[in-house]
Amino acid sequence: MATTKLAPYATDWRKYRGRFVEEAESTTRTPFQRDRDRIIHCDAFRRLQYKTQVFVNHEGDEYRTRLTHSIEVGQITRSLCRALQLDEDLGEAVALAHDLGHPPFGHAGEDALNEAMAPFGGFRHNEQTLRVLRVLERRYVDFDGLNLTWETLEGVAKHNGPIDGEVPGVFDGLEVDTWCGMEAQVAALADDIAYNHHDLDDGLRSGILSFDQVVEQPSFKAMFDKVSKAHKGAERNRLVKETLSRMISAQVDDLLAQTRANLDRLEPKSSHDVRLLDEPVVAFSGKVDAANKELKKFLRTNMYSHYRVNRMALKAHRVVKDLCAAFMEHRRCLPTDVQARLPVDKNDLHGKARIVMDYVASMTDRYALLEHSRLFDPTTRP
Repeated sequence: MATTKLAPYATDWRKYRGRFVEEAESTTRTPFQRDRDRIIHCDAFRRLQYKTQVFVNHEGDEYRTRLTHSIEVGQITRSLCRALQLDEDLGEAVALAHDLGHPPFGHAGEDALNEAMAPFGGFRHNEQTLRVLRVLERRYVDFDGLNLTWETLEGVAKHNGPIDGEVPGVFDGLEVDTWCGMEAQVAALADDIAYNHHDLDDGLRSGILSFDQVVEQPSFKAMFDKVSKAHKGAERNRLVKETLSRMISAQVDDLLAQTRANLDRLEPKSSHDVRLLDEPVVAFSGKVDAANKELKKFLRTNMYSHYRVNRMALKAHRVVKDLCAAFMEHRRCLPTDVQARLPVDKNDLHGKARIVMDYVASMTDRYALLEHSRLFDPTTRP
């Protein structure tokens, strides 16, 4: 069981709000430790190993995947939660689960799936993540999904803030119009920290970004100059990696300082108070937030829009759209177990689209390519 002393504004596992299907408590783990373990052991988590972050899995052995990205976000989240006396296990559970609904081929795959399914309401990865956690995982005999705690599901649903308007049924009971607890707020900004700096690392590794481009970025240049001065004569590759590591540490320090200032100003006395505030408690300073936006802009212009990335995105769009079109028109081309979940009424196109989306979104990059080959390459065995 957890022994770290929690702050008053933390989510107290001893007062958690339960699960949607009642279960006996574990004698050795807190409810949030149990959530984290269920996420790690589920099929969707393992499939993240072969899902794109920026580069498709077969392009290189050392690029980030959705799995390694999720682990890195979990590590940063635990460190921040520990420093703020929050529940580390809850924060890590949200961090590890937050990308489970991503389809193959990263954001290109998500855009393609959303376009292909626009007549049926489109596709959103956050909604799909909740479908995985509440409906699609089939590991337990007493319930569908993982039957996670209310707090973990709420954190996944709202880690980017309150949700306005109508939401699908998988959000039911999660009070989507308020902020989430601080643990999930930490996970959201840990995601930003990991995403920006590790994409910068992968961009340099791939050659899509040149050192001369990156060193012109103010936040990188300032830290690189410090590192170079302290380690004269070191090879540039090591200096770059040291710079990126220190940039992440600086972001962590800034987030902790700004969040503590916000706690002093807002004075939440409980996790309930945190949820009812008009703003998030966890935040960067204005200076670092502006630097992050500048870095995102740089990556969008010079990396995500690079012709090599765009060529892979074009392939991803073709593969995902072809799969959706084929399965919507020819339901008997779906695997037998997927066909069994289709609505009995063949005219229920929305119901069919939901099952097709679930199937395509579950695919890894390499499985999607294989399915595409099976369907459209006459030389591939079906």
